[in-house]
Amino acid sequence: MADRLEVSVRTIYRDIATLQAMQTPIYGEAGVGYVMRRGYDLPPLNLDVEEAEAIAIGLSLIARIGDPDLWRAAGRASRKLVGVAPGTRNLVASASGIDATDAVNLRKLRGAIREERKIALSYRDAQERDTDRVIWPIVLIYYVDAVMVAGWCELRQAFRHFRLDRVQRWNVLEDRFTGRGAALLDDWEATQKEVQVTTRSF
Repeated sequence: MADRLEVSVRTIYRDIATLQAMQTPIYGEAGVGYVMRRGYDLPPLNLDVEEAEAIAIGLSLIARIGDPDLWRAAGRASRKLVGVAPGTRNLVASASGIDATDAVNLRKLRGAIREERKIALSYRDAQERDTDRVIWPIVLIYYVDAVMVAGWCELRQAFRHFRLDRVQRWNVLEDRFTGRGAALLDDWEATQKEVQVTTRSF
């Protein structure tokens, strides 16, 4: 890389470290080199009018899910969309929905899912029972009345769902489940075809 870019090796190390500090999903390993997670840099999309309108409405609805960082990102995406499809300015959805949760930083939680990092949480269920869990988070589910995280629970050795407004404490761990997220997601999706998940029982 240094030879191709005509810079020093030290500059490559420094620039990679800067990108990693900005949450760019670049991983390095001795003898392997640097790898960027697939899907970070999205290819250009060609949308027809109705596809652009559907995306515009979806971006507006993000205001309802109580995730301020995603709402700001949706605003940036909306402005880009208007630049290429001006008619989408005529479509607006109501912003009323659930309140943002103070207990869990959704941006960090989404990052843990992308980076396949385990999280530890103290949870109070619908019956007021407290438990401490370590889970492998794979999905964030934005319901009308709550946000939930689904993942593999080390305590129960099964998939479990947790309402974020019932999380008492949480933190992202250094431990990872690297390379297992896609398979877990496939297994979780298969289980959801057989059960009906509601927010009331969690």
